[in-house]
Amino acid sequence: MALHVEPDLDGAGPPPAIRAHGLVKSFGTLRAVDDVTFDLAPGRIYGLLGPNGSGKTTLIRLLTGLTVPTAGWAEVLGTRMPSRPNLGRIGYMTQTDGVYTALTVSENLHFFGAVYGVDGGEPVEHALGIVDLAGRRSSIVGTLSGGQRRRLSLACALIHRPPVLFLDEPTVGVDPLLRVQFWAHFRALTDAGTTIVVSSHVMDEADRCDELLFVRSGTIIARGTGQEIRVQAGTADLEQAFLRLGGNVEVTR
Repeated sequence: MALHVEPDLDGAGPPPAIRAHGLVKSFGTLRAVDDVTFDLAPGRIYGLLGPNGSGKTTLIRLLTGLTVPTAGWAEVLGTRMPSRPNLGRIGYMTQTDGVYTALTVSENLHFFGAVYGVDGGEPVEHALGIVDLAGRRSSIVGTLSGGQRRRLSLACALIHRPPVLFLDEPTVGVDPLLRVQFWAHFRALTDAGTTIVVSSHVMDEADRCDELLFVRSGTIIARGTGQEIRVQAGTADLEQAFLRLGGNVEVTR
């Protein structure tokens, strides 16, 4: 059964940065996202946790407007998605490195800046500083290590300083030191007011998030802080909590 989190209607606090209502995405007979409803307040890190194939990427694509829902709707910053103008206020880092390997680091950033309507060198320098790639600005991307490409992908998602950022498994394949550096960047961004949704199947990253949404078979089966979910499941281990709350249902997608 889907977990629905109803919006706060008392008018207190800022409006949600992200909203989903009855979101469904079907591929033939398969519901990759199955009746998802929630509101996400601004300036926090939300973790979408779940096994590979649980529907996390499809959910992010619905929220960013990159795919059209079968039913329901999504809003980002008060605008119904999909919305081409609203994409300028959204950053999206995909699972794979969406950068051009024949261009330099700097050329990639200038290109993505132009796509988002950002001109001049200051945004590029700012993004390079965040991911510590200033010393490789003239390097051809094809010569970079895998970790450096991930850092560049993050910089490209941040070039226009979006107030909402979606990160789809950003730390997959990176070393432990780089993972710590990434999360330091994420926390600094939320401290400055950015809302971040980060998907992962790595449970040891869960406690770095302000709030968790556990996804299984396209449905949100639990929501809360890491500690709240442990209490709800009656276990001290988040992975065991996830399995217990999910009822050990076999995942097929």
